[in-house]
Amino acid sequence: MVDIFLKTLPFFLIIGLGYGAGRTRFFPEDATAWLTRFVFYFALSAMLFRFSANLSLGDIYDPAFILAYLTGTGAIYLLATIVTLIRGRGVEEAAVEAQCAVIGNVGFLGVPMLVLLLGEQAIGPVMLVLAVDLIVFGSLIVILITGSRDGRVSFGILRSVGLGLLKNPMIVSIAIGLGWAALEIPIPGPLNEFVSILGAAATPGALFAIGASLASKSAERLTTAGWLSFCKLVLHPLAVATAALVLFEVDRYAAGVMIAAAALPVAGNVYILAQHYGVAPHRVSAAILISTGLSIFTVSAVIAWIG
Repeated sequence: MVDIFLKTLPFFLIIGLGYGAGRTRFFPEDATAWLTRFVFYFALSAMLFRFSANLSLGDIYDPAFILAYLTGTGAIYLLATIVTLIRGRGVEEAAVEAQCAVIGNVGFLGVPMLVLLLGEQAIGPVMLVLAVDLIVFGSLIVILITGSRDGRVSFGILRSVGLGLLKNPMIVSIAIGLGWAALEIPIPGPLNEFVSILGAAATPGALFAIGASLASKSAERLTTAGWLSFCKLVLHPLAVATAALVLFEVDRYAAGVMIAAAALPVAGNVYILAQHYGVAPHRVSAAILISTGLSIFTVSAVIAWIG
C-alpha cells in the first residue's frame, strides 16, 4: 500500500503545484483555461492517437467489459438519481448529481496515470472506459436536461448530441488512431516523434491544469458534495468490481483497470456542463474539490487492492 501511495504521489504533487499556482494567482484563471484547451485539443489528443494507432479494434472491443462497466456505472447513476429526486430536486439536478457520482477524470488523470502505473496493457481498457463515459453518459446528461426543459426529446436534441460527439477531440483522435491501425500502415518516423513529443506534454499539463482549476472551486454544500464524493470514490468502484468480477467474469487484468478508472475523482467537465446549463455548479464544484483531495488516498488503496 505504501509503495503504491509513493508511486501515485508524484501525480498528485503536480496537481498540488497547479493548485498552489492558481490559489496564489501566479497562474490566473485565464491561463488555466488556455492550458486546459492546449491539453484537451493537442497534447492529450496526440497521446490518444499514438496509443490507439498501436492497437487493433479487437484489442479495445470487449462486449463483456462494456456490459460490466455499463451495469456497475448504471447502478450508481440510478442510485444517485433516486436520492436526488427523494430530496425533492428536479430531473435537471438529478442528472447533474448522477453525473458527479459516476464520471471520473479518466481523460486528464486516468489515461496518463493508469498507463504508467499499470503498464501499457492498460491502454485499451482505459480508452474503452473513456469512450463509454463520453458517448453514453456524456450524451445522457444533455438529453435529460434539454429534454426536461423542452418537455420532450426531439430530433434536434439528438442531432446536437451527435454533433458534439463528432467534435470531441478525444473521440476523434481515438477513432483516427484505430482507423490508422486497421489499415496496418506503420506510423512514419517523423509523425511518430511528433505525436510522442506533443503527447508527452499531456501528463504534466493535464495534472497541472486540474490543480489550477481546483483553485477556483468552492467547498460549499458539503453534505451533498460529500455524498457524491462517496458515490464516486467508493460506491462506483465497488459496483463496477461486482459487475466485472461476479456478474460478467471480465478478464482479471482488464477488470482491475476498469475498477481503478472507476475510482478516479469527479471529472472537471461535469462542472463545465453544470455551469453551462446553470444547474447546481457550486455543488459540483465542491464535489470535484472534495473527491480530488480524498482520491490521493482512495485511488492508492484501490490500485493496491487490484494489484
